Amino acid sequence: MRRLDTVDDAQVHQLTDVLIDCVEGGASVSFMLPLSRERALAFWQRVARDVTIGARALLVAEDAHGICGTVQLVFDLPENQPHRGDLAKMLVHHRARRQGLGEALMRAAEDAARESGKTLLVLDAVTGGDAERLYERLGWQRVGVIPDYALMPDGAPCDTTVFYRDLR
Repeated sequence: MRRLDTVDDAQVHQLTDVLIDCVEGGASVSFMLPLSRERALAFWQRVARDVTIGARALLVAEDAHGICGTVQLVFDLPENQPHRGDLAKMLVHHRARRQGLGEALMRAAEDAARESGKTLLVLDAVTGGDAERLYERLGWQRVGVIPDYALMPDGAPCDTTVFYRDLR
């Protein structure tokens, strides 16, 4: 588990593989099927730029095959919210699931947020999904459910649960 200060081309390609694996596996993380490699690469190239300028933090987990998990902290928020970060795109490749990686990524993200001076994190997750259960188990506070907030990769509507975490 580590935080990347820069993201090289090889890492962009590995992150692309993780994103495609998750979306093809049904994860509702802002992308629809079919997710082209070009679209996924373009997303990670934008993330890499944001990491370089400090607009977001990118944490990755690696195994013998390369990057197998990731989570982001978005810091580019309105000026009246300097204490807050958005936790986004917590992704774990299917080869690394059910090994505690999601929890480890979340703990590392919370630590990175504290190190960056953040005292509040927010996120959203598909209602009833594995991520929602993980966030509840880790002590995140449920704000509420927004019906039909987003679409699953196959186009089906899904409810979204909003959470926050006080880091003080």
